Amino acid sequence: MLPRLHLVTDDGVLAAPGFAARAAGLMDALGPASALHLRARAHTALSLHALAAELAPVALRTGSLLVINDRVDIALAVRAGAHLHAGSLPVMEARRLMHHAPLGYSAHGLEEAALAAAQGADYVFLGTIYHSASHPGRAPAGPALIADVAPVLSVPVIAIGGITPARVAELREVGAWGVAVISGVWAVAEPLAAARAYLDALGDAARPGGADRA
Repeated sequence: MLPRLHLVTDDGVLAAPGFAARAAGLMDALGPASALHLRARAHTALSLHALAAELAPVALRTGSLLVINDRVDIALAVRAGAHLHAGSLPVMEARRLMHHAPLGYSAHGLEEAALAAAQGADYVFLGTIYHSASHPGRAPAGPALIADVAPVLSVPVIAIGGITPARVAELREVGAWGVAVISGVWAVAEPLAAARAYLDALGDAARPGGADRA
């Protein structure tokens, strides 16, 4: 089952002291209910691979999904999932290389999302939904984007961008399978408590053994 809570990093999050231990603790606590996305634009392939190789056994032990953003080579090396965007390797090429490993794509509209799904993406991130510090120049699309795309897409839609636990319910109501967060978990004093607040908002279906599956 695709997790409903996706914990996405950036270079600042990865560079924070003790990140690997903090991430491993979240994976241990949340297990299959969560996915950890290693997203790093400034890291070298060597440093990102070292971090992914450290966390891959944790994912295997806990059932948490480990995803490497934009680096299909590293995902293959550590047997993790991969996540792509418009500037990445084309989805169909990544699908050919990844075989049955989880493969996601970040889209901003219906046409882009549908093409990614048709080419082999297993799920789609869709945003920016609300104002987000990680994309300060992009106007938020609002929940209407999810409402327009999710019902007609053949794969689960994960909402991203400025999402708080209080906003989860309206996103689920318009068809979001789950949510992806950055600062909502990594920029707070208690990341685990924050992650659990998102899972509580997502409801019983977010937890292992929940009623509906993808």
